[in-house]
Amino acid sequence: MKLTYFLFPLAVTALLTGCAATRTISDVGLGAGGAALAHELSDGNPIATAAGAAGGVILSESLHYAARKQSEKAFATGYEKGRSDAVKQQYWLYVDMQKPRNRVDNVRLYEIQLPEQRIDGVIFKPSTKYLRIEE
Repeated sequence: MKLTYFLFPLAVTALLTGCAATRTISDVGLGAGGAALAHELSDGNPIATAAGAAGGVILSESLHYAARKQSEKAFATGYEKGRSDAVKQQYWLYVDMQKPRNRVDNVRLYEIQLPEQRIDGVIFKPSTKYLRIEE
């Protein structure tokens, strides 16, 4: 009967909170469990019962803190790995762009006749230049 009295707050909390409220449920559950354990071990001492409840809540919060830290560490590791992979991918794209292609280029040279011309008082003789066209 005494155990039912300590499990009643857990049942009420579970019914009134949503599925995402695991922190509240675990705080109440471990607090009630700690209180029930302390009550049984101390033969009903109210101070020991309160200390057991507080110990259960502290244990619950410690577990949530450790889980959050582990989650943050995993996120940071994944984020850094993703950034590293993106940089490597960009590097290999640049390397592939610089490789010579195995295709035969169609290269033509067009002959261009440049006439004699005067630029800023300097006379340039007629000459021939070649314009390279790749297709």
